[in-house]
Amino acid sequence: MSRLPRLASLPLRYSAYGISLMGLAVSLASLVTASPHWIWGVVVFGLLSALGTHDVMQRGRTVSRNYPILAHLRYNLESFGPEIRQYFIQTDTEQVPFSREQRRLVYQRAKGVSDKQPFGSLHDVSQPGYEWMGHSLAPVPADKADFRITVGAGRARPYSASVFNISAMSFGALSANAISALNDGARSGGFYHDTGEGAISPYHRRGGDLVWEIGSGYFGCRDEAGHFDPERFREGARQEAVKMIEIKLSQGAKPGHGGILPAAKVTPEIATTRGVPLGEDVISPAAHTAFSTPGEMIDFIIRLRDLAGGKPVGIKLAIGHPWEWFAIVKAMLERGEHPDFVVVDGGEGGTGAAPLEFINRLGLPLTEALQLVHNTLVGAGLRDRVQIAAAGKMISAFDIARAMALGANWCNAARGFMFALGCIQAQSCHNDRCPSGVATQDTLRGSRLDVPTKAQRVASFHANTLEALAEMLGAAGLSHPAELGPEHVLHRVSRHEVKSFAELHDQLAPGELLAGGAAHHPLFRDFWESASAASFAPPEAIARLRHSKLY
Repeated sequence: MSRLPRLASLPLRYSAYGISLMGLAVSLASLVTASPHWIWGVVVFGLLSALGTHDVMQRGRTVSRNYPILAHLRYNLESFGPEIRQYFIQTDTEQVPFSREQRRLVYQRAKGVSDKQPFGSLHDVSQPGYEWMGHSLAPVPADKADFRITVGAGRARPYSASVFNISAMSFGALSANAISALNDGARSGGFYHDTGEGAISPYHRRGGDLVWEIGSGYFGCRDEAGHFDPERFREGARQEAVKMIEIKLSQGAKPGHGGILPAAKVTPEIATTRGVPLGEDVISPAAHTAFSTPGEMIDFIIRLRDLAGGKPVGIKLAIGHPWEWFAIVKAMLERGEHPDFVVVDGGEGGTGAAPLEFINRLGLPLTEALQLVHNTLVGAGLRDRVQIAAAGKMISAFDIARAMALGANWCNAARGFMFALGCIQAQSCHNDRCPSGVATQDTLRGSRLDVPTKAQRVASFHANTLEALAEMLGAAGLSHPAELGPEHVLHRVSRHEVKSFAELHDQLAPGELLAGGAAHHPLFRDFWESASAASFAPPEAIARLRHSKLY
């Protein structure tokens, strides 16, 4: 049984506890014999003595038992360690996950102040991994920055999308004021706002173009059992603000991971928005129930497009097993139908909350994922019919240009637009204590975010980023980001070797997969032929390995 240590034999680590006990004794004696002002000593030393006694008697924290009172200094310092590192230790270019240089760039462009920097680059251009765009000796004027791409050409309701848009963030993950400001900014700036899988909330209905994301929970279009409800979907999809439909298969930061919204967080407003019961846990399954095979998924896409009145329908996914993506493409070929777009979410993408292993160790990074998706569609002869969007740490004009050089038609950003709203990267998205009122459902915190001011900053960040993109393109002798290709971006492989993306990444020829595969590319050679439109299951050779360690 725990007992208090004897004061006479207290080691030095008990000194704070011992001093508190002695201070309490002296204060009590002085209170009785000297002056009533000693009550303050009784209060202070009494509280410290109580804390120390609790530390010694409790069993949950060994450090607290060995270092009563003093251990709390460690816990407190540890609690604001991220802030100390962010403000005093990190360099301007250290990305954890976004550098001070990146955040400052967003803040400047959002506020409409000068984003020009003096003296020269802070980056070590001789370090392996450094990348840049080649410029031209015959630059062209950068006189237009409203770059757009048509999605769903040939459909009843095609959409002209900006090349830079707001990525998926749900009401529930972000505050009401944050969603309102994003939508107002999208409306004034002429770009789209992805709803996230949490359905179309009242704060999304402020006039901005919407991409309605449909996740495995079918929020906003579900029946009482949580399954897809076609009539509820038709009602939502035919709203004028909804321009496209996006089926979420997986998310870069937590692919293959479902979710649960505890009953305590299901407010009446969220329950109404998502179409879920009030006072019950809300489950987002890891997989969809409306389809279970690649072929069924294509049929579901066709069904959604019909219900939406011919609006473009696409999918969003993080790449995991390559044969599963190949199976989807084979289903497109077999059905003679296809999604109008594919949003490729890189493994470096963001989230409000996810297990550390999912954030760090699952999901193909954007560069490799984007190349695989682009190459597969080219090799299957589908690239001119299926547009590609890229998402994952998009902040600057170079980030956009780089992704488009790898095959993207447009880019989406979530955290970039959060910075425009005032996010300070406090990384408190998961505990409802976001200091900037962005990622919280605390009504007091969220209400401090001024919607008109932040909406203007969202629009300004978008416009100034595209203006910077136009200037970069002009310097490269290009007039539209669609002209970018892998030959335009250079990558330092080592201090003595530089290669373009065209040299680093194998490029499939149009229709090459239809003409017998791509023997020079390991992934296609190993998995294309064995992938099946009838199933997401692994090829037989891979399945056998799951039951044996005999490689």
